[in-house]
Amino acid sequence: MKIALLLSGGVDSAVALHLLHEQGHDLHLFYIRIGMDNGEGDCSAEEDIEMCTLLARRYNLPFEVISLHEEYWDNVMQYSLDTVKAGLTPHPDMMCNKIIKFGYFEQRRGHEFDKTATGHYARVIEKDGKYWLGTATDPVKDQTDFLAQISYEQLSHILFPLGDLPKAEVRSIAQKLALPNAGRKDSQGICFLGKINYNDFIRRHLGESPGDIIDIATGRVLGRHRGYWFHTIGQRKGLGLSGGPWFVVRKDVKHNVIYVSHGYDTPLQYGRTINLDEMHWITENPFTEATQASIPVTFKNRHNPEFHKGELVHNGDNRYTLKSEDDIQGIAPGQFGIIYSPDRAICLGSGVITGGEE
Repeated sequence: MKIALLLSGGVDSAVALHLLHEQGHDLHLFYIRIGMDNGEGDCSAEEDIEMCTLLARRYNLPFEVISLHEEYWDNVMQYSLDTVKAGLTPHPDMMCNKIIKFGYFEQRRGHEFDKTATGHYARVIEKDGKYWLGTATDPVKDQTDFLAQISYEQLSHILFPLGDLPKAEVRSIAQKLALPNAGRKDSQGICFLGKINYNDFIRRHLGESPGDIIDIATGRVLGRHRGYWFHTIGQRKGLGLSGGPWFVVRKDVKHNVIYVSHGYDTPLQYGRTINLDEMHWITENPFTEATQASIPVTFKNRHNPEFHKGELVHNGDNRYTLKSEDDIQGIAPGQFGIIYSPDRAICLGSGVITGGEE
């Protein structure tokens, strides 16, 4: 099979390369370079490309660097800045996968190959003559919540060689093969921002706008913040308040106020109802009958291994409500509610969390 493999410079995509090479596929390696011409968002690219070049030489495979600077800025980063400025919490990784890796790259080069492969921890399941986005064997590394906005057409063209492997085994394979990046740490941060500090990035583009931090229970002003866009619902660190823990529970965008609550167990941090808009189903709408009002699901509202059980209610048009069986912490408008099958095996899709001001 003729496969375009997206390398990141990290150990996961390197092991995906080895596995596909062992299977005898015809591989062409690519690195997507992101960042403006001034270097913003691109600080680790040279090191990444060096790693990718070493891998290409080792396996004697063609390697290309594909520049998607403008596409990334105009779509992913502008979306992130607009969302933050509106007082909401963006999900740039979700948009990056949908628009850049499996969008513009496919239009540019990926369509020339039978499949496009990545080092994501996810699976493509064939069932009932259709493709479904399956969760990875390793629940801690599962990345389906970053992929829940891709289209069925995109899913049909993707391979995830690591979906059935635990992370520990992937790292072990890299070490046994003495791959050049076997000891490289997993990347942190937002999509292609690399080592750039998130707050510094936001400050450069949105500036600062000082406002009050208020205890939502008492109305007492506890301190000052530098702009509501630096904070998100559920945030504990970085508030600069003594006598904690303090958690962000609400943002008043109009008056530039951050509301916080005290303690780990205050009910103000939790909710059992999540409203979703702009619902996107990857393979098919699970509401099989027009009259069907609700279905049992599992779901996530943030990137972690924990699934929650609940009921998804269809409110008409493309609006839904998630009713959770347990308390959910940090429900942040602008983020996504990721919908899974009751057995957690398949990611069905996702919707944008709404609920007024964050």
